[in-house]
Amino acid sequence: MSQVFFTEEHDFVEILAPNRARIGLTAFAAEQLGDIVHVELPEVDDEFDAEEEIATVESVKSVSEVELPFGGKIVAINEDLEDTPELVNEDPQGKGWFFEIETEEDIDTAALLAEEPAE
Repeated sequence: MSQVFFTEEHDFVEILAPNRARIGLTAFAAEQLGDIVHVELPEVDDEFDAEEEIATVESVKSVSEVELPFGGKIVAINEDLEDTPELVNEDPQGKGWFFEIETEEDIDTAALLAEEPAE
């Protein structure tokens, strides 16, 4: 069973294995952005450092960047978002996830939040 953590920026981090996580927006963030019209995701095998901008979410209201809470290599992306970005609004922590990332060592969850941050 996976464990879900959160960032201050209202991203969710679902721990799938000790060194693998699925990342996306929380329902609160998706609601605040409004109707999402485009999601730009990284490529599989791209490597990123912690706090590096990795994805862009465009809504009718604004454009937001997604930053990584830890570094690693992209091992999967949600290709469904290319044609149906509204999945982020409809099911953000389900079908609207962004990507999966693997780290060289186990993911340190100490800097993550156990509960979604207050508004």
